[in-house]
Amino acid sequence: MTQVKTPCLGICSTSSLGDAVCRGCKRYSFEVIHWNSYDAQAKSAVLKRIEKLNIQILENKLRIFSLPNLKSGLEQFQIPFDESLSPYCWLHNLLKKGHQRIDKLEEYGVYALAEYAGLSLRDLSELIDREILVLCEAHHARYFTLDRGGEDAADTLSNRLSDEMSDSDDVLENAS
Repeated sequence: MTQVKTPCLGICSTSSLGDAVCRGCKRYSFEVIHWNSYDAQAKSAVLKRIEKLNIQILENKLRIFSLPNLKSGLEQFQIPFDESLSPYCWLHNLLKKGHQRIDKLEEYGVYALAEYAGLSLRDLSELIDREILVLCEAHHARYFTLDRGGEDAADTLSNRLSDEMSDSDDVLENAS
């Protein structure tokens, strides 16, 4: 059986900041801690969840038109990626680790959809990362977080999501 690669990007916030969801790879803290003890099936399940969430956000903002260019950019910047996952996962890694080194996204086989084309790559990358993180936190809250002190996890997350979407709207309005 093929060994399942870690999605680690080398910017873990679960171990350094105590986050429930890693700001880098988007695994849950317990998944980061126990990754090496997981069998291939468990690792694949984690990767598939992360893949679906990445695709859900990225496909609504960006299009990949050249896989060779995207792959070349990742290799050029020595950014890890798993070829068994969607190229949108590769793109997430490129944006997370390399957006500050990219002048023209098109050189990497990617373009922003019209609604997001006016954003700087930095702003677009931050927007994407916030939205993916909110989705990951929502999943974590729904399936793994217990009610704490009478505060409903769904209400807390709903408020956070509302705040994040408001921030996203502000970014888009400022870009216009």
